[in-house]
Amino acid sequence: MPAPALSSRQASVAVLRFGRFAAMGAVAVLILIAGVWASWGTAQHVMLTKGRERGTVEVARCGQDTCSGPYAPLSEGSQPRARVVLEKSVAVERGRTYTVVMKPGSDEAVRSGPAGVLYAWVPLGGALLLASVVVAGGLLRTRAAWVLGLSGVALLTAAFVTV
Repeated sequence: MPAPALSSRQASVAVLRFGRFAAMGAVAVLILIAGVWASWGTAQHVMLTKGRERGTVEVARCGQDTCSGPYAPLSEGSQPRARVVLEKSVAVERGRTYTVVMKPGSDEAVRSGPAGVLYAWVPLGGALLLASVVVAGGLLRTRAAWVLGLSGVALLTAAFVTV
């Protein structure tokens, strides 16, 4: 009689282990998808510049969340504008000139070049760090967690240094 109880116990442990693995794997994947989704809104404009308006913005004034200034075109077909809006961040200073890509159909500009690309992917860097904790604690995969965590740190550090 003890043999069937032992195999039933082993089966329930295996089911619980699989359930934990599936749940934590799903959480880690959702975190990474959310990081890519949050980054792609800006990154697509910076990375896929073919056919987009490219130019420079000299920041004239900054508000609470945005900075603005005149736009000087660098690409063919782009028109100069008296005022475009640039998201305010720690790296945007009044009086400096930045290379930008215009979002289609708006007066919003996004920083271009290596600094713009790395800054656009900052949400993914945070997601990598968060997912590494889930992978280490929930999935017990320490090597994968270290890879995720160090990738997030590298991305965030590179963005901080270049911006």
